[in-house]
Amino acid sequence: MSNLYWLSEDQMTRLRPYFPKSHGVPRVDDRRVLSGIIFINRNGLRWCDAPKEYGPPKTLYNRWKRWSDMGVFARIMTGLAAEAPDNKTISIDATYLKAHRTASSLRLKKGGGGRLIGRTKGGMNTKLHAVTDTIGRPIRFFMTAGQVSDYTGARALVESLPAAEWLLGDRGYDADWFREALVEKGIKPCIPGRKSRDKTIKYDKRRYKRRNRIEIMFGRLKGWRRIATRYDRCPKVFLSAIALAATILFWL
Repeated sequence: MSNLYWLSEDQMTRLRPYFPKSHGVPRVDDRRVLSGIIFINRNGLRWCDAPKEYGPPKTLYNRWKRWSDMGVFARIMTGLAAEAPDNKTISIDATYLKAHRTASSLRLKKGGGGRLIGRTKGGMNTKLHAVTDTIGRPIRFFMTAGQVSDYTGARALVESLPAAEWLLGDRGYDADWFREALVEKGIKPCIPGRKSRDKTIKYDKRRYKRRNRIEIMFGRLKGWRRIATRYDRCPKVFLSAIALAATILFWL
């Protein structure tokens, strides 16, 4: 098929250092299997619908599930992002990802941490919190249930923020504790104040316009159908799909 996706040899050269070592029987062709995984995630297909050029669907799914549980795809994204940092001005924001009924159905496993799916006005959703670099490439992700506030994502991400000069955020991040945490890390906040504040918060409006880059990043991520609609019940597997899409779209 002419419309199939294939990783190039240059891309494979950058990815191989992050692959786990093979123990025992050598793995089958990494390029073929990973290209098939990317094709499935980008087009929102079932694993059984994978084109025969990528090999047995069970091989694709087993590699996908095993490496997702090991955190390989998240490690690839953060590793490539660390190779070429451009963090003078970083941005933070969150977006909703629609959860399909298959992701929120069936009983939860005993002792599990939950599926990070919550009910909002738009139905069942997952919220993806992200931090991007100066030109809008994602460098950090955090996932919560849909009804969770932006403050929760900010609290989880603030400690892992890279050294930066500015941070851009919308009114959802206007909190005194967050501004103080940024100042302690040597980062200047560019966040407009909430309308309920008694005292107007001054911010650089010209610089703030660059925040549209993180919105563009979310839009490109949602171009992958298995991200725009969440089909995976396991949040770790779904986050791996997001990390894989970010790697292909922004870091390769």
